[in-house]
Amino acid sequence: MKKLLLLLVLVCTYVFGAIDLNTASKDELMTLKGVGESKAEAIIEYRKANKFNSIEDIKKVKGIGDKIYKDNKNSMSVDKANKDKDKKEEKKDK
Repeated sequence: MKKLLLLLVLVCTYVFGAIDLNTASKDELMTLKGVGESKAEAIIEYRKANKFNSIEDIKKVKGIGDKIYKDNKNSMSVDKANKDKDKKEEKKDK
């Protein structure tokens, strides 16, 4: 059943576009090349403390280096709408 769900997530990702690092589920993150359960969990923990402002920020996650970034850079995204919302909230706080 898990394999079927993972396959469905992979197909949906391919059809609908890149994986948003700020909103993707653990299963979605695990569809990235070189990202297993522990790295997916590390990505989620990182984003709880720090938003991803660019896909390059994934290299700040422990265990994610240049190779994983390069293998997946065309499969990842950071939602511009979320970034714009965060900037507006920062301005309100000032």
